[in-house]
Amino acid sequence: MTSATSPRSRKRLEPDTRREQILECAMRLFGERPYAEVSTTDIAQEAGVARGLLNHYFGQKRDLYLKVVKRMLLMPGLEERVPMTGSLRQRVERSVEWYLDTVATHGKMYVAVTGPGGIGADPEVERIIATADDVAAAKTLEFLGLKVEVGSDARHRAMMRSYGGLVKATIREWIRGGTLSREDAHLLLSEALITIVRDVFPQLQPARTEPDESKAPRTGPKRTKDE
Repeated sequence: MTSATSPRSRKRLEPDTRREQILECAMRLFGERPYAEVSTTDIAQEAGVARGLLNHYFGQKRDLYLKVVKRMLLMPGLEERVPMTGSLRQRVERSVEWYLDTVATHGKMYVAVTGPGGIGADPEVERIIATADDVAAAKTLEFLGLKVEVGSDARHRAMMRSYGGLVKATIREWIRGGTLSREDAHLLLSEALITIVRDVFPQLQPARTEPDESKAPRTGPKRTKDE
């Protein structure tokens, strides 16, 4: 081993720790440059590993990018780190604070994943984003004590997915544009969510069910005896 070898590359790590390190480096590079301008060689050098080891853990660049997308959008920890107690306002403000803290760690990557660009119109990326939106909607409802059981009104989840679009746009304004401060983002996202839960949900009319045509009475013209 030469003296030019970096200390990071000489350090032997457990496989899980090494994977985490590679993921962290990939998130940083994909956040700083467009997808097409980041190579697996770049990521391997940043992580201080051989490219073959990176391929062993994650496969090709697209496979690694999909892992990064999942990590950014399916951020675990809300239930473990934010108390599910207190008033609606307290729970909302704590959850928004936690989310902004989490996003801030890799803000550029979050913006790259949720905005235009990235890997392009990749069906797998779109599927991951759609799944993440559904998971986030369900988690938000459950965290606020409004868990919607399967088979009930799906409009609550749809509205939470719509709120998720506001979340992404707000974070882009904060992280990329600098047009909103973190305090502005917290205020907007907290007040919007409180309004949806407190004022909008109660106004929803019961969902209509489509009548079963097979059981509907016949309404055609009455036939007479002579017909």
